[in-house]
Amino acid sequence: MKWILTTALILSSTTQYSAQVIDQTKQPVKTPASPQQPTSRPVFILPKAPAPLSPVSGRRAGMGSRDNCPAVSTPLTALVPFQEEQKVGKQTNNSIVGTVQGLTTLERPTFWFYIPYIKDLSNSSAEFSLQDSAENDVYRNAIALPSKPSIIGISLPSTASLKVGKTYRWYFKVRCNQETASIPVYVEGDIKRINLDEPVMQQLEAANEPRQKIIIYAEKGIWFDALNLLAQIRISNSNDAYLEKDWQSLLQSINLDNIATMPLRKLPTR
Repeated sequence: MKWILTTALILSSTTQYSAQVIDQTKQPVKTPASPQQPTSRPVFILPKAPAPLSPVSGRRAGMGSRDNCPAVSTPLTALVPFQEEQKVGKQTNNSIVGTVQGLTTLERPTFWFYIPYIKDLSNSSAEFSLQDSAENDVYRNAIALPSKPSIIGISLPSTASLKVGKTYRWYFKVRCNQETASIPVYVEGDIKRINLDEPVMQQLEAANEPRQKIIIYAEKGIWFDALNLLAQIRISNSNDAYLEKDWQSLLQSINLDNIATMPLRKLPTR
């Protein structure tokens, strides 16, 4: 009798275990989620009907060959949004002059320029300057030309800063021959420092990575913040092809396709 009871218990346990195994195999197997690259790219959206920050026209691209500068396929160019002015009457070089301006929340933003001229040019010089609305210098300094055509960043030193709500005028000038008195090749435009709206601040605080912040800045029309942050992480990760695509997307969104693939570097603050 004991033998019969023992056999029955063994058979019952085996049947119960088999049922548990079969039930578990019916459940879906959970695999770890693989990280996915975000599909969106930073695209700058110009604020609706932006009023010019100053009544003076700007210039995003320098003229082809002046002041004995050599002819170049891509001119001196400021990496800033541009809106061509619609004027009546006789005009020359209409595509060059227009509204050149950008917003920032930064106290000391970096200004970016594509420079086609190199330091090997004899008697050449370059200068960056920043002025307030009363045309007083906030910052002025000589800039060394690069060793090869490239995009450079010029940062403000600790002695210069932008005030919230104020508009400033920046200039970048290149002289290829200091012995002449002709007009240099130059670009100029405006920058204004603003405070972020509360909804935008909340979006940025919720962003988990710099790329998301870059996309937010670009979508909200805050050009210099988007460009500065993207340039900073791209210089630190020069071999990252995904960041390179982000950079090209951002520049192409302001019609700078011809600049988007140029080499990028940042000048040290003097």
